[in-house]
Amino acid sequence: MFSHIMTGANDINTVKSFYDAVVGALGVEPGVIDPKGRCFYRTDTGVFAITQPIDGNPAGHGYSSAIGFMAANPTAANAWHAAELANGGSTCEDPTGPRGDLYLAYLRDPSGKKICALHRFR
Repeated sequence: MFSHIMTGANDINTVKSFYDAVVGALGVEPGVIDPKGRCFYRTDTGVFAITQPIDGNPAGHGYSSAIGFMAANPTAANAWHAAELANGGSTCEDPTGPRGDLYLAYLRDPSGKKICALHRFR
């Protein structure tokens, strides 16, 4: 359904370092900075991008929004969570673990955006 997600950040290098570690825990290659200063993470299933807001205003953390990353299994979700905490993320929501047919790990990135790793039990 989605081709990409682009989110704003005020300090691209700090947020890139954070996401290199976090999505790296899920097997994604480090982000690439383009000539406009935007950072892109590309996979076979989509693109995650980070940019400074083009209107010149500070980036916000998006109340009531969350960005979810697929985890291959609970172990990958736990590695993602550990990488988050080790690189400036902070825990939010319920503790990491199973919820019905899902395994979820929620955190906030250094910009305050809510992100999660999700594994679907089949």
